[in-house]
Amino acid sequence: MTELFAPLSEVIHARKSVRKFDSEYQIAPEVIEDMLQEATLAPSSSNLQPWRFIVIQDEEAKKKIKEFSFNQEQMETSSAIIAVIGDTEMYHNIDEIYLSNLKAGNIDETNVKIQIDNAKALYPNAPTDARLTIAAFDAGLVSMQLMLIAKAKGYDTVPMGGFDKAQFAKEFNLEDRYAPLVLIALGKAAAPAYGSTRLPLEKITTFI
Repeated sequence: MTELFAPLSEVIHARKSVRKFDSEYQIAPEVIEDMLQEATLAPSSSNLQPWRFIVIQDEEAKKKIKEFSFNQEQMETSSAIIAVIGDTEMYHNIDEIYLSNLKAGNIDETNVKIQIDNAKALYPNAPTDARLTIAAFDAGLVSMQLMLIAKAKGYDTVPMGGFDKAQFAKEFNLEDRYAPLVLIALGKAAAPAYGSTRLPLEKITTFI
C-alpha cells in the first residue's frame, strides 16, 4: 500500500517542538529504523556522512540521561531519545563510501580515484576543531530531515542541545572521535506545543 504524506510545506508548518509526550505510546524500533534510513539521505560534506545514532528506549537509560540534561520531562516521557553523534574521524570511511558509489554506477573509475585522493588529502590533515565543525553542520542537516520525516509520519519531536555532553560520552563509552551533538526526543504529543514567532524576513535577508 502506498503511504500518503502531507505536502512538505504543511509538514514544515505543523512541526513544533513538543515537550510533553504520551509516556504510554511506544514506537517500534523498525519504524525508527525506517525514519533514520530516510533521514540519512540528507547531504553531507564530501558525502562522508559523519553522523552516528544511538536510539535510547530503555527506561533506565532515559532516566539517567535526564539527570544530566536539566531534568527535562521529555527525556522520560518520549518513546525514544535519538542521540545524534558526530564522527570527527569521518575520513576512515572514504574508501567504503566512494567505492560503494562506484559499484552503484554513480561515478566512473577515473573520477572516483580523484575524489578519494582529494578527500584523503583534505580530511585527515584538517584540524580536529574543523572536522568537528563539519560534523556538527552535517548533523544539523540530518537532524532536521529526521524531524520532518517524523512529523510526516504522525510523530512529534523536540531537539535538545542542552545536556552535559562530556557526561553523555562517558555514560555511553564513546571514543574520543565521537562527539554528542544533539538529542532528539521522539514520540506522540500529550499536550499541544507552544507556538513561536519568527523574525521578519526583511530583517534577516538581503537580496543583491
